[in-house]
Amino acid sequence: MTAQRIYETVADDFARVNDLITRRLSSDVPLVEKIAQYIVDSGGKRLRPLLVLLTARALDYERDDHLKLAAVIEFLHTATLLHDDVVDTSDLRRGKATANAHWGNAPSVLVGDFLYSRAFQMMVELGSVPIMEVLSNATAVIAEGEVLQLMNTRNPDISESQYMTVIHNKTAMLFEAASHSGAILAGADAATESNLRQYGKHLGMAFQLVDDVLDYRGDAQTMGKNVGDDLAEGKPTLPLIHAIANANETESQLIRSAIRKGGLDEMARILQIVETSGALDYTVSKAKTEAEKARACVTELPASPHRDALILLTDVAVARTA
Repeated sequence: MTAQRIYETVADDFARVNDLITRRLSSDVPLVEKIAQYIVDSGGKRLRPLLVLLTARALDYERDDHLKLAAVIEFLHTATLLHDDVVDTSDLRRGKATANAHWGNAPSVLVGDFLYSRAFQMMVELGSVPIMEVLSNATAVIAEGEVLQLMNTRNPDISESQYMTVIHNKTAMLFEAASHSGAILAGADAATESNLRQYGKHLGMAFQLVDDVLDYRGDAQTMGKNVGDDLAEGKPTLPLIHAIANANETESQLIRSAIRKGGLDEMARILQIVETSGALDYTVSKAKTEAEKARACVTELPASPHRDALILLTDVAVARTA
């Protein structure tokens, strides 16, 4: 099974979700619809709604509400992207100009608010209090993660444990909410629901840790953002945290200074230190561990193409570092 095969297992569902997303982006305010459609169409892999579809189908769900749930998850994700790019003053996302670079900060923030509101309208339509509880909690945790990341910007003293909390809240939480809510929708028993919740959590952690590696090994064409963006923004990601702890004193102080200042003045030297200190290999190893934990959470599901796709996703999560 190839990565493309993952999507093919839910191809019809995926197409219907895309149609639903387009319909529910409609607004009487043309700029709202224009910006929302721009960011939704910007080339993302839609992994989070994919998780909803695969989870529900792996549990033999046969109704259509998983389509609406998948669209809700995508709207929540898109809203966070709009707000993230404003906070980070990013000008490139998925290889295209960000909405804030195109239209400005104020419209981007307000359209993000619209998408959050539309998502909660659709949650109400689903009529599931447990799902509303999961998703409303997730949005609060994600917001906390954003604030934690902001507080730690230009802070070279953040610990690995603190950083793992940030990426769980900021990134993995919506993966977790996607698989968890999909399991609830499908009527999973308590043990299966817990396993699928943990699956999403560990998968999301793996994806974020790989993204941390690619900020030093990738390229703009592959990643859809500029290499070194995290360092330029003063974000102390795991490769930098590990390098500070394991490089020599001069090298550690160079990285600490670069985090405090932001920018890319010492990028070439820092790239070398991060590589030679073993920080990238260490981060890849942590990502693989998270992927293995995710895989263990779904191996006991009944055999099906959808279960196999969930397992393959754990391989895809770390294959980008090869």
